[in-house]
Amino acid sequence: MKGKLVRAEGHLANIIPIHLDASFFFERAVRSLDRNHVDKALKYFRKAVEYEPENPVNHCNMAGILSEKGDYEASNAILANVLEVVDPSMTECYFYMANNYANMDRFEEAEQALVTYLEEDTQGQFMTEAEEMMELLYYELDRPTKLNRIKSRKGVVEHDQARELLEEGKFAQAAELLEGMSSDYPDYLAARNNLALAYYYMGLFPKAKETIAEVLEQEPGNLHALCNLAIFHQNENRADQVLLLIKKLRVIVPFQHEQVYKLATTMGILGQHDTAYVHFRRLLKDEETAADPALAHYAAVAAYNTERYDAAERLWHHVSKLDPGSEVSRYYLSGLEAVKQGEQEPEKLSYHYHLPFDEQFRQWENYGSGIPEEMKNDPLIRSSFFWALRHGDRATKLQVIHALGMIGDYEVQQALQSFIEEPGEEQDLLEAAQTVLNGLKSAEHEDRNSLVVRPFSPVALKSIGKVPSTSEQSDTGSTSHWQAVVDRALQMSEAKAELQQEMERLWTDYVSRVHPEVPGTKQIEGWAAGLEYLAAKNHSRPVTYQSIAERYGISASTVSKYAKQIHSVCNSKPPLV
Repeated sequence: MKGKLVRAEGHLANIIPIHLDASFFFERAVRSLDRNHVDKALKYFRKAVEYEPENPVNHCNMAGILSEKGDYEASNAILANVLEVVDPSMTECYFYMANNYANMDRFEEAEQALVTYLEEDTQGQFMTEAEEMMELLYYELDRPTKLNRIKSRKGVVEHDQARELLEEGKFAQAAELLEGMSSDYPDYLAARNNLALAYYYMGLFPKAKETIAEVLEQEPGNLHALCNLAIFHQNENRADQVLLLIKKLRVIVPFQHEQVYKLATTMGILGQHDTAYVHFRRLLKDEETAADPALAHYAAVAAYNTERYDAAERLWHHVSKLDPGSEVSRYYLSGLEAVKQGEQEPEKLSYHYHLPFDEQFRQWENYGSGIPEEMKNDPLIRSSFFWALRHGDRATKLQVIHALGMIGDYEVQQALQSFIEEPGEEQDLLEAAQTVLNGLKSAEHEDRNSLVVRPFSPVALKSIGKVPSTSEQSDTGSTSHWQAVVDRALQMSEAKAELQQEMERLWTDYVSRVHPEVPGTKQIEGWAAGLEYLAAKNHSRPVTYQSIAERYGISASTVSKYAKQIHSVCNSKPPLV
């Protein structure tokens, strides 16, 4: 017995004891996964969680296995527990949950989880995958995902929103958003550059220069800031400073499209048309930018300004093909022909993709009824308005004040208010601006009162069964603007009862969602046309924007604009095309 015991002890002395802990089971789980033994891996991950319940990684691994097995509900339950109990900082769990919801075809919940991930996660480990999932959700939900921010990309969403506002000509709103970003993201220089541009487009040169100075203090070689500063100096007739900056800019050969575009347009504005032409031609040779009609127009302007008339003619014909509905290429081709025939002296053209300011006014006078919607919303035209209001001669300023009154939106009111507060303006101009501003505010007040007088109640309308017609309301003398829209749509359409009911339902839904905002009286035709188009689409009727537009006497793009606005608020289906 004693000898056996010795041998046993000797044998035991060579055995390495097994230490059962979380790491042991984790390694076993990984080994099982390598061998495609999913059930064993799950069992080992469960044991790892038992030994280290405070370790969120073990929980996430277990959730991952359950997801692989198709048990998405159980996987999400574990992930939710991680976020609520184990480690709320594990924001990637939201991304995992979004995947699980998507696999269950629960796309609304997938979107909510994905948005939370993007807005709360600081690392952005799954940004590429998240962007792909956003595309999937856009397809499934038939609408874009609404994001306030992407935390791992500091200020990117806010900056993109501000850029969209700038492109739409909403300079005051863009400035407000970018001003808020300055304190939150002081190192985001692109946002500061665009803030400077917003000030510049509004004619606020001192604030624009101050903002650019802040950018160059942080990054002296910032190309966008140098370009902006050169243009600002040119507006102040500081030729010496402009020449110094031109020398710097001439030797720069950027390769990013955005920087090439910025440099080309800047050199054109500074009168360096040869350099501008070279850069514009570079961009036109690239597939990504070759189909941009504005870019082709800028290249044509540069060619014209350097007396390359044949090249300018070819480029403007190219613009006509890229943008058949535009009057810009036709106008400039006509002018070019006059110069080539000796009927007109050549003058340097500006780098704007719209008709010259005087020509715009001439056309608007021909319209008689006011500025067309398409022109009101053109950011370049709006920019030229604000520019002329600040820097035009007296007669031009009066024209602009009158034109702005026909647009009358938030941007216009901000511009007029700023103009009134500017010292040194002539008294009659200030009085004209104040009169227009007072009229706009009064109209806005009446719009709100009309809704207060006749409160809108979708429930009440459903109980009535039909929205009262205009004639039925004539005794009250207070037909609401929202009511006028649906009345007009019912009057103009040749639809049967079911389609009329669809128009009433859609409009009831839209107005209830946007309350207390109401459509203005000037856009009733557009709203009514868009409403009819959308209702027809929802009932699978054969209809086009053009066919609706012809009956209402408006453009197809106007029908499209209002139909899409109703669609975006009500999330109506099918998608608009």
